Amino acid sequence: MAREGEAGAWLEAVQDATTLVIKARGDWIVRHADAADKAIAHLDAQGRSSVIFDLSNIGKLDTTGAWLLHKAQRFFQNQGATSTFIGVNGPQATLLDAVTKADKPMEHPPHGNPVLVIVERMGRTLEDVGHTMRDATAFFGLVLETLGKTILNPRRMRLTSTVYHMEQAGLDAVPIVSLISFLIGAVLAFQGAEQLRKFGGEVFTVNLVAISFLREVGILLTAIMVAGRSGSAFTAQIGSMKVREEVDAMRTLGLDPAEVLVLPRVIALIVMMPILGFIAAIMGLSGGGLVVLLQLGMSPEMYIQRLYDALDFWDVFTGVIKAPVFGLLIAVIGCFEGMKVEGSAESVGQRTTASVVEGIFTVIVIDAFFSILFIQLGL
Repeated sequence: MAREGEAGAWLEAVQDATTLVIKARGDWIVRHADAADKAIAHLDAQGRSSVIFDLSNIGKLDTTGAWLLHKAQRFFQNQGATSTFIGVNGPQATLLDAVTKADKPMEHPPHGNPVLVIVERMGRTLEDVGHTMRDATAFFGLVLETLGKTILNPRRMRLTSTVYHMEQAGLDAVPIVSLISFLIGAVLAFQGAEQLRKFGGEVFTVNLVAISFLREVGILLTAIMVAGRSGSAFTAQIGSMKVREEVDAMRTLGLDPAEVLVLPRVIALIVMMPILGFIAAIMGLSGGGLVVLLQLGMSPEMYIQRLYDALDFWDVFTGVIKAPVFGLLIAVIGCFEGMKVEGSAESVGQRTTASVVEGIFTVIVIDAFFSILFIQLGL
């Protein structure tokens, strides 16, 4: 019997012809990490095909000690010997399993033909996109199922949470949406007037601002700002709960995270997006009207009359039709990326970035689809 290491954490090795039994003793914690590491450094399989770690006499075990034991096991495995742990209780097994899963090989930059490397990366990216689309579609179906159950049984709806998110994602966004829409409306009117003056058509600046803002710019601008502001917030909130294992705790208590966390946010954006879109349209028309008033000398009464003549029913309500769809998609994407967070702050940041990018991309694609559809329908 041999003893290696210092007091606090040490190893005792029992050898026979084919098996090496290593008995860990003491407290394998960060305070004794140096002694434990020295004990491991003196181990050698010496041609034996089997190594057994007996942990039944360990006093305390933390993450550092578990990592050192895993390091020793990996060392023997690299020498070609089978290595197993015995005498492990439940918490110790959980800790050892966690450090084993965290031991991932470092990815080295690929070498070889640059063209093949680029093609390989493109293929992996497309594969990841396909998996994300599949998972997002399944999550979207889950949200619709939960929404349907809530409609059939309204008592399941968490009204307090829904109203809270309506305030956070909707009312609190009114100042920034109003300011940006006002400025964009003014810029659009100014640039349009400058170009139309070349053809003597300054008066049609009103038509340009009114139709573009009510049909496209207003609601699209609002959706982009909401995706960057509220969609990212949804991801960060749910992602932080995932990191702190609060979502798992909900499932343990018999609560459905889709019903508790996702649905209130989805309903909040579905309700608030038309309101925000309407506010953005009004502010955009106000900004354009200010420029028309100052640059073209058009009176407010004439400006309102020109708006009335330029617009019809579908010009006004096209954005209203798009708004709930945009709200639904932004909320679902934000919550979906939040649910994909894995236990680290870095993952929260990555998923939040992905939420913003995916939200804005999806909104633009769906807006293009709506535009083509409305044109084909003559609306």
